[in-house]
Amino acid sequence: MVANMRSVVVDKLASVTQACGLSHEVRIAPDIPAEEGVVVVVEVLTNKSTYNTLELTSGRMAKVGKGDVVAGALGHRRALFGYSGHVPASIQPGDIIQMLNIGGVLGICDSINPDKGKPFDCRVLGVALNFPYLGERIGVPARAGAKTLDLNAPLDTRGVPVVALAGTCMEAGKTAAACAVIARMRHRGLTVDAFKATGVSLRRDILAMEDAGARHCAIFTDLGVVTTTRVNGPALTRTMLSALAVGKPDVVVFELGDGILGTYGVDAILECPDIRSALSGVILSANDPVAAWGGVKLLRERFAIEPCVVTGPATDNQVGVEIITTQMNVPAFNALSNGAALGDCVIEALGLKATAVQ
Repeated sequence: MVANMRSVVVDKLASVTQACGLSHEVRIAPDIPAEEGVVVVVEVLTNKSTYNTLELTSGRMAKVGKGDVVAGALGHRRALFGYSGHVPASIQPGDIIQMLNIGGVLGICDSINPDKGKPFDCRVLGVALNFPYLGERIGVPARAGAKTLDLNAPLDTRGVPVVALAGTCMEAGKTAAACAVIARMRHRGLTVDAFKATGVSLRRDILAMEDAGARHCAIFTDLGVVTTTRVNGPALTRTMLSALAVGKPDVVVFELGDGILGTYGVDAILECPDIRSALSGVILSANDPVAAWGGVKLLRERFAIEPCVVTGPATDNQVGVEIITTQMNVPAFNALSNGAALGDCVIEALGLKATAVQ
């Protein structure tokens, strides 16, 4: 039995802890491994008027306030439009750390985004414990993820067509585009599975893909990874792609969170010859025409990838669409206002055998 183990009532279980199966009464201990993915219980010390919600294991969003007891997971984050932070070298009860994202990632904040304000300060209470040994009260530190990632995982798509969505940066409309494409494919009689390959733990995007009609969805957090990097990004992609291909969907759609030049491993994934060979099509989401031009140029020249279509805020009106189609020679459709046409463009580019829709 772990020394000094005690029970605490947790108000909110962050979605990053979903695989742990924690209840709202959690056993905690003071001996905390300072490692990414370790689940810790904290007390929120401050209030915020913006960026003040938490995604729960249910998928619902809940407002967080001073005094809330939250279970989250240690992790790092380097976000352009969010907080930047790291896992502390050591951690013990009473230490003050910050909530780095709305999925419940916890660490030491290094840099803030003015639009988000200061992050929640949180007092560490202890490490959450799981009890994996039937009939024995031997607790071990709970960790995010139901499985362990194999960095040498092979890739086998079993001949299933694959569509990737890459963006010029965060908040470039990748998830909206993925949902529009998935919804159109479903309406045209195709079975679609989907996953999110890179980013910081947050299930919101794959839940949106499920709502759009994806049959099965996965995210890197399922493999115990809180934040993706150049080291684990390719293995994560191979693992989830291979796992979903076993179910023989008509197509697999996956989102590369963050931007092509971000810190979460998108470039490392696109550099892998086996992953590039598995891609039947790549959709680029861009914020403006200049970003679209740079994104297309990067895909073509650095990764030898020809995007099948451009979407995102750069296509919010006809002006942007015409700039992209004439100057980059790539089709362009807006996911929000012309989602069916975007989906049809991808279906045609992949040569999928889809049924007609009246």
